[in-house]
Amino acid sequence: MKIKFLTAAVGIALSATIMSASAQKSYTEGLVTLKTSTQGQDLELKTYFRSDSTATTFSAGPANIKLLADANYKFFAVLAEVPAYKVKKAAIYTPAEIDKVVSSFPALTFAPSTETKQISGFNCKKVVATNPKDQKTYDIWITNDISLPADVIDKYYASIGGVPIKYTSFQTGPDGALSIAEYTISGVSDQKAPAGTFGIAPDFDKISKDQLDAMSRGKQ
Repeated sequence: MKIKFLTAAVGIALSATIMSASAQKSYTEGLVTLKTSTQGQDLELKTYFRSDSTATTFSAGPANIKLLADANYKFFAVLAEVPAYKVKKAAIYTPAEIDKVVSSFPALTFAPSTETKQISGFNCKKVVATNPKDQKTYDIWITNDISLPADVIDKYYASIGGVPIKYTSFQTGPDGALSIAEYTISGVSDQKAPAGTFGIAPDFDKISKDQLDAMSRGKQ
């Protein structure tokens, strides 16, 4: 799952300065479409955004999932709906749970390269991200063709110098283990979110993160 609240990045100020440029189009509200894969299955995610919130939606088997987050990483909720079983659950994280997840993600440093290529119609440049804890490196492709609100971009890429188009995302699973996934933005538009996108409908049962984790492990 794509989680839009991540730890503060430790970036190289010089690389951010070198890589920054005037964006051709600045988005303040709209839709980002992303592609990834999990367990050998292709997955498409749609992230609606505005300056104060994001809502990421995707389908996982019979379930429709929505991830809600605010721009300040003070609110996060996972909504799961399974129409076939009339299940509607909304797991709302506590501030302490959010802080714990945020603190589990790596702080990255960045080094720009001279490599360029076009991805999803965007002119991209490669930046090598390094995790100082284990010295693992990741090739991140960014663009300056567009700009997006800060809450749309994973926070550990805040100082990378552009919008990540093809990148590695770090995630914490129900068991607390850190895993990685590869994402590619396939499109960005100024399409506005449908009414109610950023809220929790009253017919959702509100549960805790622990209850959600238990359901994810098949214990409930």
